[in-house]
Amino acid sequence: MAVVSLLLGVLVAVLIVAASFKTESPTIRKVAGVLALLAISVGFMMGSVVYVGADQVGIVSKNALGRRLAGNQIIATAGEMGVQAEVLSPGWHLGYWPVIFVVKTSPLTEIKSDEVGIIETTDGVAMGPGQLFAPEWNEAESKGMLDAKLFLTTGKGFKGKQTTVLTPGKYRLNTELYRVKMVKQTEVKPGEVAVLTANFGTTPTVDARTLETVPVAEGSRSPDERVLKFAKEGEIGIRAKPLTPGKYPLNTDAFSVTEIWTTQMIAHYTAGNAGNPVSTYPSEASKKASGDRTQVGHAPQSDEQEIKVTTNDAFQFPVDVRVEYHIVSDDAPMVVAKLGDDEGDRFRNALNSAVRAIFRNNAEKVKALDYVNERSKQEEQSLQMLKQQMARSGVSVTAVRIGNVGDKESLGKLLDTQTQREIAKQELLTTIEQQKAAVQKKELSRSTQESEEEKKLATATYAVMIAEETQKQKVTEAEGEAQAIQIKAKAQAEAYKQIAEQIGKSNAALIELLKIIGERNIQITPRVLITGGTKDGGTTALVGTMLDQMMSKEDEKAVAPK
Repeated sequence: MAVVSLLLGVLVAVLIVAASFKTESPTIRKVAGVLALLAISVGFMMGSVVYVGADQVGIVSKNALGRRLAGNQIIATAGEMGVQAEVLSPGWHLGYWPVIFVVKTSPLTEIKSDEVGIIETTDGVAMGPGQLFAPEWNEAESKGMLDAKLFLTTGKGFKGKQTTVLTPGKYRLNTELYRVKMVKQTEVKPGEVAVLTANFGTTPTVDARTLETVPVAEGSRSPDERVLKFAKEGEIGIRAKPLTPGKYPLNTDAFSVTEIWTTQMIAHYTAGNAGNPVSTYPSEASKKASGDRTQVGHAPQSDEQEIKVTTNDAFQFPVDVRVEYHIVSDDAPMVVAKLGDDEGDRFRNALNSAVRAIFRNNAEKVKALDYVNERSKQEEQSLQMLKQQMARSGVSVTAVRIGNVGDKESLGKLLDTQTQREIAKQELLTTIEQQKAAVQKKELSRSTQESEEEKKLATATYAVMIAEETQKQKVTEAEGEAQAIQIKAKAQAEAYKQIAEQIGKSNAALIELLKIIGERNIQITPRVLITGGTKDGGTTALVGTMLDQMMSKEDEKAVAPK
């Protein structure tokens, strides 16, 4: 466009000059010359105008009228020839003459919401030997880092890969200095932590006298493993603090990220598994959220599948084992430092080696039958030993389970003998119990008979006691009755005596007789009259006569002188 503007100005000037030659007037010719010069000037000025759009950045290159760049310098900061550090902002810009300057526009650098921009600069201070990444710019200085002129002058930015990254947004960068690569942000899934290994920085200065103390979850490792040597800020090596679940704008070139499971894991040592850890992470949604990391199943560790042990009585047999473990978040850096990835060969080799060695060593101390019969004891011993062993590498073992012990081929005869022995023992116990039951039954029968006899004896005893008491009662009643009769007789005699003294014995007797006759309802007739010749009548008369005689005798006795 600049060339077109210049050519257009020259063409207008030529036309004006050509038209002036057609007139004889010197004044007109002078005016035409001025106009021609003005047209050329305007064309030339228009040729130096540059426009930069709102979503663009202008990159200026200077081709002349300046000194050469010094040494290996690529970007000009003081008007030297070459690509200029300063960029053009949106709008119209004047003075960028054709041939002297070349201005090209580029779109703004845009970092999307789920991305991070990794920067590499083409110019700057050379890094020291062995340094692959420039030191990280702090948050306050990060804006100055993106100013090309400041970066190359007072900022003393380093040439090459930068540790500082671009977070989501739009940036007006000098794309000749800053080369930006967009990558996805680092996402740590639920149930994981991320351990960072810095690929830049100075050699760690920590030594045996100034070991950095790392927080330890209770029971997660032995006391001698409480201090670890980790890289501090600005040092190359494994960082002590892992990243918890979330998204991070991390420079994945400057940091290596190792993801470690913190969920409960189970390693199976059975036919077909060979010590392969299996996560107990629950839901399908969680599995999908975990990206490419394998959750269930791993590649086989070795050809040997189940654990085979040999007891001290020379029996060899397989044992199905399940080991439950997890990695505490704070212990994840130790796992990475000693075993690498928790899904890698180093980790599985360490776990498998410890499990197999512990089970084999424990089996050598017992007999086969004791091993079979004391499964829970073997579990507890193995758990304690495995806890201690794996804690040195940051792995927390929570449980050891023993499944099937042996098979028909290895322990078939021994188990059959044990079974027969147990059957015989049970039969003996059954016989003993039956004998005890018979004795108890006999004892019960005897006790029952004795109880019945005692019951009868008690009944008889009570019957005798009742008879005696009844007899005593009757005697008492008879004595009472006799006493009552005696008292009554005495009372009647006394009464009769008193009556007789008053009215005479004959009259008293007559009264008593009449009472008896009235009480007994006896029919009487005059005693001197015998009628009908009946027997009763004669008897009555006889009784009456005898009574009169008695009374007469009694009267005579009563009136006789004393």
